[in-house]
Amino acid sequence: MTLTHDAWPPLPLEPWQDTMETLHLWTQIVGKVRLALTPWANHSWHVTLYPGARGLTTGPIHHPHGTFEIEFDFRRHHLAVVTATGEAPSFALEGLSVAGFYQALMVVLDNLGLSVEIWPRPVELSDPITPFPDDHGHAAYDPEAVARYWQALLSIHRVLGVFRSRFLGKVSPVHYFWGASDLAVTRFSGRTAPRHPGGAPNCADWVMEEAYSHELSSAGFWPGAGLGEAAFYAYAYPEPSGFRTAQVEPAAAYYHADLGEFVLPYEAVRTAAEPDATLLAFLQSTYVAAAELGHWNRAELEFGADRLPAR
Repeated sequence: MTLTHDAWPPLPLEPWQDTMETLHLWTQIVGKVRLALTPWANHSWHVTLYPGARGLTTGPIHHPHGTFEIEFDFRRHHLAVVTATGEAPSFALEGLSVAGFYQALMVVLDNLGLSVEIWPRPVELSDPITPFPDDHGHAAYDPEAVARYWQALLSIHRVLGVFRSRFLGKVSPVHYFWGASDLAVTRFSGRTAPRHPGGAPNCADWVMEEAYSHELSSAGFWPGAGLGEAAFYAYAYPEPSGFRTAQVEPAAAYYHADLGEFVLPYEAVRTAAEPDATLLAFLQSTYVAAAELGHWNRAELEFGADRLPAR
């Protein structure tokens, strides 16, 4: 595909951190609507959002009174609820607090006959937290920063999709988890894992126990919360002996002891001569470390270039 000059735009955290935090909470509200109406899928895959041609979307949600999807349109900077009957009411994002967004979305759903109740509190965020209907403090929205973030998500989605395609075993979609605000893809060895200890803030331990029920190697992207900069990450669960000292690529990647994950700054990818290849090297080398040290059956799980079907 032909890429634009801003396929990997700059994402300095400080100028848009307030917007990022507001957007994170908005995605939690939308994600919880999907959660409330969607049958459970393993590892919470039923709750995620997906990058799309205009922003982020839930994909189809089936309500007793009809099918709809919710879309963050980062071209027009609107939130739209699109129904299978052709209705598509929307409202502008700029100028809304979290409380205002919550109320506006619930009114739209009520007016469409698609009413839903959600647990109105953020998850995976440390206390103190404010319920969505009462949060008037988070109200920042910088359209240009959000547009850059969306463009970055599209580029990252493309590369993660290439990486995902090289695996024959159980592998997740490339999807956006609104709990931690990360775009991720996860590969599985096929073996069960030790019980996860849980401990995610404001999230039931059983959620993490189910999410990490099987051995995995996961990688993804954070916009910056907790690290001070946008970055890619990769980890294994359970972490095999020797993983944290493994040699991975590129040189800018490092093991973050507090997180228990390899980290690669987004800026190192963005400014590389070949950003796609640089990110793929990180994804592949961290996976190989997890798979080799964890004794995965790589011969049966991987889909090498020599085994790709003819086009």
